Amino acid sequence: MASPTARMGSSCLFIETHVRFKGGVSMRQLEAMFVVVLVLQRECISVHVGQAGVQMGVACWQLYCLEHGIRPDGTLPAAEADAGTDSCFNTFFSEADRGKMVPRVVMVDLEATVIDEVRTGEYRQLYHPEQLITGKEDAANNYARGHYSTGRDILEPVMERVRKLADQCTGLQGFFVFHSFGGGTGSGFTSLLMEKLSDEFGKKSKLEFAIYPAPQVSTAVVEPYNAVLTTHATVAHSDCAFMVDNEAIYDICRRRLSIERPSYANLNRLISQVVSSITASLRFDGALNVDLTEFQTNLVPYPRIHFPLAAYAPVVSADKAYHEGMSVSEITSELFEPQNQMVKCDPREGKYMACCLLYRGDVVPKDVNAAIASMKGRAGIRFVDWCPTGFKVGINYQPPSVVCGGDLAQVKRAASMLSNTTAIAEAWGKLDHKFDLMYAKRAFVHWYVGEGMEEGEFSEAREDLAALERDYDEVAVESSELETGDDEL
Repeated sequence: MASPTARMGSSCLFIETHVRFKGGVSMRQLEAMFVVVLVLQRECISVHVGQAGVQMGVACWQLYCLEHGIRPDGTLPAAEADAGTDSCFNTFFSEADRGKMVPRVVMVDLEATVIDEVRTGEYRQLYHPEQLITGKEDAANNYARGHYSTGRDILEPVMERVRKLADQCTGLQGFFVFHSFGGGTGSGFTSLLMEKLSDEFGKKSKLEFAIYPAPQVSTAVVEPYNAVLTTHATVAHSDCAFMVDNEAIYDICRRRLSIERPSYANLNRLISQVVSSITASLRFDGALNVDLTEFQTNLVPYPRIHFPLAAYAPVVSADKAYHEGMSVSEITSELFEPQNQMVKCDPREGKYMACCLLYRGDVVPKDVNAAIASMKGRAGIRFVDWCPTGFKVGINYQPPSVVCGGDLAQVKRAASMLSNTTAIAEAWGKLDHKFDLMYAKRAFVHWYVGEGMEEGEFSEAREDLAALERDYDEVAVESSELETGDDEL
């Protein structure tokens, strides 16, 4: 087991080292030790909001436990416990008494059904009971209920748990917030929470994993209202929002995994692989590790344009795994196929501003460089002319894990891509069109106004989304065209 001093944080470790080696170590060496310790302490807190957020969370934490060798009750196998806990646990888990690992997580929903399943499920002993927070009334697919009325009742208990988790961290990097754009709790309460996080933890990164309303498949009539309102409310408080939509993931499950009727469990397992790849560099060693702030620096050219698409490869079932090539160049090529991207839009119609390629497993930099060089030569992959380099790469040695009895085959290497492309404006355009059709008739608006929301907020949010679309259009305009326009003026 790690010593009590080691658990107390980086400053304590530095003091202990200084005392122990007072006679024979130079100041430079001590500074180096201090830097190493600080690098190891980079904790992240995950917040899962609403049905979609909690169900994504269940899939993600199951996968994290498999990757770190943690049992469903939070304990480690005897051999690992005797060897001492690895520093990589600290990012997402804190260590309680007797070596029990506790996730740095808060799960919140305005009604108890989904979180009750967590409380009675296989991993019920993993989570701290006070970090599973439920209200008494559902948000009823209504942004205004989640933001203005019902959601406000549980905001303070949630923030109290978040503060307590933050106090336990020695080098908090930031927050991962999982939610849907279309649900009442996922949209309304998340925007309320993001505002509060921004007030209290303004310097920390705030990254979202958001389920975007699918173009054809819908679980609620008022999804366009909720999605436009929450995007407007959170765009200033979020640093980066990774987008996935259910319809795109349904298609991937049907086509690649031959699952005729995918369940939410199937979809969430696929999303959890993307989340795991994104966070693997925070948890394990690699040749090119990527920090939270590195994502933002390389993926977000302007503060508002922070909605990258996610893609994952290889998505392959166990019965097909032995018949498909899975070299670095092949999985890189798969990432750029429109049908493998997790939002329904065609990247070939837009231009890339940046791509973050995160490899894990048996991957060497030489193969990655060759694969990227090959991609740059393809006709369908176009970058904006002001960003000729375009690629940020992460390589992590930890191979992907798969859930026992799950859909994906165990493979030696995998890759995730986060791409900031102007093609996402197509998805915003479809959403805005649906919003306009309903709002022209003021359909369903009375439900929102009845919860204390001003009707003017609809118009304000819609104008903000129109501005966001224009932002993407302007980014895609070639520099030469801008210069021509300036000359004419």
